[in-house]
Amino acid sequence: MRSQFIAVAEDSDEDFDTAMDAARFGEMQFPIVRARSGAECLQLLRDSLDRREAQPVLLLLDLNMPGLDGRDVLREMRSDAAPRNVPVVVLSASANPRDLEFCYTHGVNAYHVKPVNHALHLRVLQDIFTYWLGSVVLPT
Repeated sequence: MRSQFIAVAEDSDEDFDTAMDAARFGEMQFPIVRARSGAECLQLLRDSLDRREAQPVLLLLDLNMPGLDGRDVLREMRSDAAPRNVPVVVLSASANPRDLEFCYTHGVNAYHVKPVNHALHLRVLQDIFTYWLGSVVLPT
């Protein structure tokens, strides 16, 4: 069986550190691999699927990143047969109804608004990891 990892597309060091803390506190069994931009995220997905050594078990996706953003990543992922089955959870500062509609129209599995408060942000991430990596049966 191939190894699996959590892909986190996040340009903010502070928000990425919070994701790492949530994974550590929740004793996640999967390593986390970071992409700092949409282009880097797409390359990470392509590389992992091409090598067939490791597969993302979940993508935690920020919408607002430099260059290609999370919307571009989502659009590209859902149009490509290979990474189409990777669950995508958006965690964005945007509560704009157009962003929510876009994401759900393009196949996002869940959409969360990032809390400004660090403790709440940490809790949301812990809940996401617990649900997606503890309760849900994911494709292998």
